[in-house]
Amino acid sequence: MAVLSVKGAPRKKKPKAAPRITKAGKLLVPQWDGWEDWNGDKFHTFKRHAHDWYYQSFKAADMHPHLFQWMLGQEEYTKDNISSLKALPNWRIPHNLGINAKLLLDGMPAFNPKEAEYWASCKGTSGELQPVTGYMKDRLAILIEEGSTIAKEKKVEEKASAKVYVPSIQERIADQAREACGEIDEWLDGFIEDKKGFDPKSFDFKTHFRKMNVTQAHARKLVKFYEGELEEFRELQMMPTSGQLTKMAEKDARAADMWEQLKEGYSHLTKKDVQNYILALESLIDACAFVVDTSKATRKPRTSKPKSADKLIEKLKYAKTNDKFQLASIRPEDVIGASELWVFNVKTRKLGKYVASNIDPKGMGRAGSGLSVKGTTIIGYDEKLSVQKTLRKPEEQVKEFKGAGKVALRTFLDVIKTTDTMLNGRCNLDTILLKASG
Repeated sequence: MAVLSVKGAPRKKKPKAAPRITKAGKLLVPQWDGWEDWNGDKFHTFKRHAHDWYYQSFKAADMHPHLFQWMLGQEEYTKDNISSLKALPNWRIPHNLGINAKLLLDGMPAFNPKEAEYWASCKGTSGELQPVTGYMKDRLAILIEEGSTIAKEKKVEEKASAKVYVPSIQERIADQAREACGEIDEWLDGFIEDKKGFDPKSFDFKTHFRKMNVTQAHARKLVKFYEGELEEFRELQMMPTSGQLTKMAEKDARAADMWEQLKEGYSHLTKKDVQNYILALESLIDACAFVVDTSKATRKPRTSKPKSADKLIEKLKYAKTNDKFQLASIRPEDVIGASELWVFNVKTRKLGKYVASNIDPKGMGRAGSGLSVKGTTIIGYDEKLSVQKTLRKPEEQVKEFKGAGKVALRTFLDVIKTTDTMLNGRCNLDTILLKASG
């Protein structure tokens, strides 16, 4: 009986099998029985098809156990070397290593003289065919060193961590990002199963990211998961021609051999296949970049914590007292938030009044209102209303100022007949802070 799906009901996630064996490939595991009697052409063709079969049927991670098993049978490798490889992310270990190890375990020789003769007789080939173990050991040496460094760092972190392990924020983000990879990987698997029918633009990343709550932090992790694979396919896209490889072999045989290995490993893919897969990965990377850019555009600016009055005036220079005019400064903290500030320079005999550009009449301490201090300078004042005048009889006029009330202070500077000059906000050790009002 058919079961109707309810619109809007959550879909059950399809369990994903570890080995990706196509239906046509079941029970067709390559067998090497009797290879000694094959000629070079047959051996080379069979080896290439066997390689392709494993590549199309299994993920790189599925082949890692075969690589580790092969290493244990070699004298130069230890269990510590294998542990170092296991410390690496799966994508870092090339698919070719696991496939070659499996072929060797199944009976394929590392080097067949008949195949080498056939290779040398083919048109367009260059250099001598080398044992497959040579490439494997060179690559493994690099990977073991990288993995060893990562393993040591992990051991240091494990020792420093508490007995009860608590995942870090970055680890939680990485786990959540891997969870978001599930459906993406299934979509990319479609390329292996049906290259011709695979559409590199068929995945709706916007909907998927919204469903999985992918943030900019997750998007950055997703890019790291797939950028290695994208780099490898871009290298494949830049494969030198046969003529270029011939010239390269004359200068650097090893580099030419690496290109040959890469070419042989992906010989089952056409240029269009490679381009399609690159487009798929690039659409994923672009979608992640859009999430990051959108997050930056919508992020609220960070509001700085307001500094205390003590912190603001700690560098302010002023004269605490002056014996000649018998003056004493007010507390410098009273300047912060004041609507007016009267100052007197005992050296130049100038009396000045700072008027705040943004007045807080009810004294509610609103942010940005009143006068403030930055370093040794008064800030937040109205440049047009804030003026100073020179006192011709400073002793008498200062005494008069000290006795004046609020009403008298409103016109105190107007009575003085000297010329108005603009205040610049700077204070020094000759400046007396006379009075501040809210």
